[in-house]
Amino acid sequence: MRGDTIIVEEHHRRAATDIAPKLLAALNAGDGKYSITVAGESGSGKSETATAIAEALEAAGIACIILQQDDYFIHPPKTNDKTRRADIGWVGPGEVRIDLLDAHLQTFRDGGETIEKPLVDYETDSIGEESLNVAGARIAIAEGTYTSLLENVDCRIFIARDYEQTRAHREKRKRDAAELDPFIDDVLKIEHDIISAHRARADVVINADYSIASIS
Repeated sequence: MRGDTIIVEEHHRRAATDIAPKLLAALNAGDGKYSITVAGESGSGKSETATAIAEALEAAGIACIILQQDDYFIHPPKTNDKTRRADIGWVGPGEVRIDLLDAHLQTFRDGGETIEKPLVDYETDSIGEESLNVAGARIAIAEGTYTSLLENVDCRIFIARDYEQTRAHREKRKRDAAELDPFIDDVLKIEHDIISAHRARADVVINADYSIASIS
C-alpha cells in the first residue's frame, strides 16, 4: 500500500531469525514455490515481521515477494473507515477480497510470472492496479489481519499480541488521528474476537514479546 509506514525493529528481526531455519528446511525439502502468511491484530507488527522474514530469507539467497492484505480491501482506507462508522457490522473478513488474495497466491504457487493486483494509495484514498513480477521469487508472504483464513498456504505465522498491547505501535505508525479515537477501540475489540480464534490455525506462534511460542 502506498503511504504505509513500516518500521522494522530488532525484535522483528530476532523473531525472523528464529523462524527462518524452519522455512529454509521446508524449502530444501521441495523444489516448488512456497507461501507464508503473517497474521495478527492491528498494530501487532505483521508488516514489519513479514519484511524481516523476507530480509532473513533473502540473506540466505531466497527471493521473496510480499502481498499486503491492505491492498485487497474492498474500499480504500478512509472510505472503509466511513463505511464502518455508518455500520460497525461491516467490520470483519467481509471487508477484504480474501478470495482474490488467495487466487493470487495460487497463481504464484502454480508458477505464474506476473500477478495483476490491486494497489491502495492511502493519501488519495483510491485503489489502482499494479503488475507484480513474481517469476524470480521462491517465497510469497501474505501479511494482514485475516490472512490465516487463506487456503493456498504452506506455513501460517500468527503474532499473539492483542489490541491493548499494540496501542504503542499504532501510535508510532499513526496514519491518521481517527485511528486512535474511541470508535477504533470498538473496531479493535470486534477484530480481536475474530482474529484471536485464528491462532489455532498457526504453524508458528510469535509471543507478545516476539519470542517464538511454538513451531509445528
